[in-house]
Amino acid sequence: MELYFKIFEVLFPVFFVIGIGYYLGKKNPKIDTNYITNFAGNIGTPAMIFYTVTTTGVTLAVFTSYFFYALVMIGGFSIVGLILLFILKRDLSMELPPMILPNTGNMGIPICLFAYGTEGLGVASAIASVIILFHFTLGVFLAKKKFSFDVVLKSPPVYAIIISVLFLYFNLDVPVFLENTTFLLTYATIFLVLMSLGVALTRFKFSLKDSIILALGRVILGPIICILIINKFDLNGFAAGVLLIQSAMPSAVLNYLVGSMYSPKKIVDSIASTIVTSTLMSFITIPVVVFFALKYFN
Repeated sequence: MELYFKIFEVLFPVFFVIGIGYYLGKKNPKIDTNYITNFAGNIGTPAMIFYTVTTTGVTLAVFTSYFFYALVMIGGFSIVGLILLFILKRDLSMELPPMILPNTGNMGIPICLFAYGTEGLGVASAIASVIILFHFTLGVFLAKKKFSFDVVLKSPPVYAIIISVLFLYFNLDVPVFLENTTFLLTYATIFLVLMSLGVALTRFKFSLKDSIILALGRVILGPIICILIINKFDLNGFAAGVLLIQSAMPSAVLNYLVGSMYSPKKIVDSIASTIVTSTLMSFITIPVVVFFALKYFN
């Protein structure tokens, strides 16, 4: 029974804030969340990466290890995603990002924080940093079918990852004023982005044809792939639990944002459907995965 209370404590604040955003989006359909996107992309996410990587006790060895495991996990997601898209006769490039880039930032980081505390936050950030990096590199390449190096050069999260790794490599102490500032920005970003996710759920167009299959591939096959990786590399403890939880996240909202910038409207609507469907499914699947993670990886 104590474990069930723990799961409730982990998930309630996340879904509650998403619910606030959904309520606000329904009450005011014209509510503008662009400022949240700009804030999160240019200030909040870089601050979150820096704070969670440099101040939560994660070592360079743990960071690089789980950075690598996240890459392997994305590789597994890619194989499953390509197979499903091929069977459904969908675009193998532009519709692949929702399958391989889960919502490890908006939902994954806060859930891992509430599940495993600041230790879990550091590992969750290592995994999320891979996904963020891929959003602005591989995600753009797949969406426009053309790689643009300018996108990488102009991406603040990329520089935040580099700076964070330098702090870990040289074992530098973070100044208190910088730690406090990035701490505030981190939790403000988590709240604002979760709320904007709730607003976004009121606007996506549903197209259930095929999207249910793709969503199932994201939220069910994702954790199965992760369990295979955990067994293959003999991972254990809370870090393995964090990896498992992150693998179960629904498709990231950033897939929609990147797709809307570079892909045709028909593709964007399909991406939106996968995001919405997988997010709704995750309300059921995430509690199961968190239960499993807390029970066997502590």
